[in-house]
Order: sequence, then C-alpha cells, then structure tokens
Amino acid sequence: MNRVQDIIRKLPKPLRNKYLILFLLFILWVIFIDDYNLINQRKIKNTVDDLKNQKEFYISEIKSDSTELYQLQNDPAQQEKFAREKFLMKKENEDIFIIREKNE
Repeated sequence: MNRVQDIIRKLPKPLRNKYLILFLLFILWVIFIDDYNLINQRKIKNTVDDLKNQKEFYISEIKSDSTELYQLQNDPAQQEKFAREKFLMKKENEDIFIIREKNE
C-alpha cells in the first residue's frame, strides 16, 4: 500500500486530481471506445454525403430520361431518330455505315 501511495505522491499535482482523470477517461471513451464514437460518426457522415450526391445524380438522370421518354412517346420524328441510332434500323434502299473509334 505504501508503494502505491509513493507512486501517487510522485505524480505531478494535476494528475492527482480525480476529476481531471475522470474527464480524460471520458474523452478517451467518447473518441475511441464507444460504439458511436467520433471516428465512426465521421465515417457515417461521409457515407451519408456520398449517398446524397448519388441521390442528386439519379434524380437528374430520371428527369432527363423522363423528358426523353415523353418526346419518344409523342414525336414520330424522335421515334425514328431513336430507332435509327439505337437499333440501327433503316429505310428501304438505304445503307448504314457504322464508324467505331479505337478504344485505347
């Protein structure tokens, strides 16, 4: 027991304060040990930000696709253009040449 008391006496005065020690332990607990520690909270926040960016991207894609769909359903010229570009359809007495670029 004397040995422990000698070690405690040799410590600097601020380290002997039980409230300071408790506060430091609490900070360590919050930052590293707890299930919802600050490190995990940061990772979760980054994930949420990425998901929000993906949501904005997909909403804009849905808007552009819905306008294209509306045009395809209501405009015969747009339907013909789409069929020629995507499905390589052609009229009679017409030739189609496909030009492909080299992939590097």
